[in-house]
Amino acid sequence: MAEDIKTTEIADTQAPEAPKVKTRKKKVKRSVPSGQVYVKATFNNTIITITDPKGNKLTASSAGACGFRGSKKGTAYAAQIAAEKAADNAVSQYGFKKAEVFIKGTGLGRDAAVRVLAGLDIVIESITDVTGIPHGGVRPKKARRV
Repeated sequence: MAEDIKTTEIADTQAPEAPKVKTRKKKVKRSVPSGQVYVKATFNNTIITITDPKGNKLTASSAGACGFRGSKKGTAYAAQIAAEKAADNAVSQYGFKKAEVFIKGTGLGRDAAVRVLAGLDIVIESITDVTGIPHGGVRPKKARRV
């Protein structure tokens, strides 16, 4: 019995634990001087995605995200504004300087987006058209039975 009393007295005399304070790690600013720019230009919208050399997304923008609605999203001007927004973010946050450009689609924003990149002092190493080409077409309709 005497031993039980001693252990409880020791437990009561210890100070209560202080609440744990969460410490946050400081975000390291990553430098990505070169990467890839993907321009998807459709008739309804233009989407610009900027990635690092491995393909991990750094920043992206689209005509719709820049406030354009309806048929205005498919214009060259909307693509220009979207490309400017994405490129500005990449340059300011990551120090983006060199780019390989991959263009997909047949929309009006194809050329406008590339011109903006060149205008923002981003060195364009190559421009590649990766638009899909139909081969063989769709499956033909089945024969009519009369």
